[in-house]
Amino acid sequence: MAYFGDYLQLQATLADYLARTDLSTSIPEFIRLAEDRLSRDLRIRRTLKVATTTTTVGDSTVELPADFVAMKDLHISSQDPVQTITFQSVSNFFRNSRSTTSGLPTFYTLLGAEFQFAPIPDSNYTLKMVYHYKPDYLSDTNTSNLWLANTPDLLLYAALGEAEPFLMNDERIATWAALYDRGVTSLLQAEDEAEYPAHPLTITNSTR
Repeated sequence: MAYFGDYLQLQATLADYLARTDLSTSIPEFIRLAEDRLSRDLRIRRTLKVATTTTTVGDSTVELPADFVAMKDLHISSQDPVQTITFQSVSNFFRNSRSTTSGLPTFYTLLGAEFQFAPIPDSNYTLKMVYHYKPDYLSDTNTSNLWLANTPDLLLYAALGEAEPFLMNDERIATWAALYDRGVTSLLQAEDEAEYPAHPLTITNSTR
């Protein structure tokens, strides 16, 4: 596989793989579609981000971060002890979680581009969220991102998979799809093994 360390080199590599010199306007679109695919398919440690925001008294909603993909953890950090906020589906949220009363939020759901909390916040609480984010797209001014730095092979295979239907080269679609799927499976397995050690956990009694 040819080395590509930045956006320009990735474009050149794609052109080499496709054996075409007339795709300079199309290749950036293939890459962008590939980035969208990776953002949908991968929930890995490197896509986690920590952010804080604040609720407003009497307002049950807080705007989602612009790069939000999926929530990992949400809690009220201004409480002692820290108060975890539990996710509920939309239907359960409005049926079961005191969505019309005021108090310390204990549940949340996602509606459009907003969090909605129940009970409705009765104070300005500081929220800390750990969420999976969508990296900024590659461009001439943003020449590297999380995908290119950490999963360059998957980015390449996904971009090639987007290119072949455009080129009506259907017999190559399965090749790139298989390489992409194998890479995703291997990456997710490595993530699981890193998060959950293979050796059994032990509990040691502390001494005073």
